[in-house]
Amino acid sequence: MSKDSVDVLVTGAVPLYAHPGDAGADLVAQSSHVLAPGERVLVDTGVSLALPDGYVAYVMPRSGLALKHGIALVNSPGVIDAGYRGEIKIIVINHDPEEEFRISKGDRIAQLVIHQVSHAIFHPVGSLPGSDRSTGGFGSTGVQKE
Repeated sequence: MSKDSVDVLVTGAVPLYAHPGDAGADLVAQSSHVLAPGERVLVDTGVSLALPDGYVAYVMPRSGLALKHGIALVNSPGVIDAGYRGEIKIIVINHDPEEEFRISKGDRIAQLVIHQVSHAIFHPVGSLPGSDRSTGGFGSTGVQKE
């Protein structure tokens, strides 16, 4: 185990990294589905984890499925807390306006990223200190660099 690795206990289908250095390990479908345009489905992965305290697993979409087929994850990223021991299931949606999408058992459908997390200590205050951005939110930086 390298210094950047963490031991994670797994039951079921073990997620695998496709290439050395990949951040995400592939999750595969354990059942087949056909999604009509606009339809969503809950896909079983067969994976259950025991993460160490201080870690989280994020279920992330696969970019190739998004680009080629309009496939996305409804609650992306999905958060798997360290204390959760149930099966990881993925809510998949077909955004393609015309074509159905077939998921076959064994298809790589999402990826799992393990990350170390910190717990914040929240301090209630009457107002927040200023910043360059201030309250600028959605679209406040524009599209093009000036």
